Amino acid sequence: MDICVINRQSAQKVQTGFLKKSLERLLSRLECDEKELSVLLVDDEQIRRLNRRYRDRDSATDVLAFPQQEADEPLSSPADRLLGDIVISVPTARRQARENDHTLERELIILLVHGLLHLLGYDHGTQQAAALMRRKERELLAGFQGLLARGKG
Repeated sequence: MDICVINRQSAQKVQTGFLKKSLERLLSRLECDEKELSVLLVDDEQIRRLNRRYRDRDSATDVLAFPQQEADEPLSSPADRLLGDIVISVPTARRQARENDHTLERELIILLVHGLLHLLGYDHGTQQAAALMRRKERELLAGFQGLLARGKG
């Protein structure tokens, strides 16, 4: 398992080691122990530029996922080690954490789970696909109940 977490924003202190350990735990639960991925923590302007460039949406968002595989290609061979990249806007995550009355760490895990599922081919383009993705998100987040049960911090 090879996980790279890079913090390119300075507005909010983030424990990158915590994120890396959380991803290791998630990948293990998904039986993806041999996979590689990177996480980039950015500010709203940086994610807005990426969103505009790659999705034609001129606005900031909370998380973007850039899978290495095409959507219709299964992750089946050992050569398919590289899952892709997850980009998270920390200021947006902070705002969402406050709105939902929980910690930044909790929000970052929620966004990591969402981005990771996109890297694995999950989507929310249809109601059926969205329901499947939400179910998988809940299942994965249940493994973090101790952290997720804490209040605002």
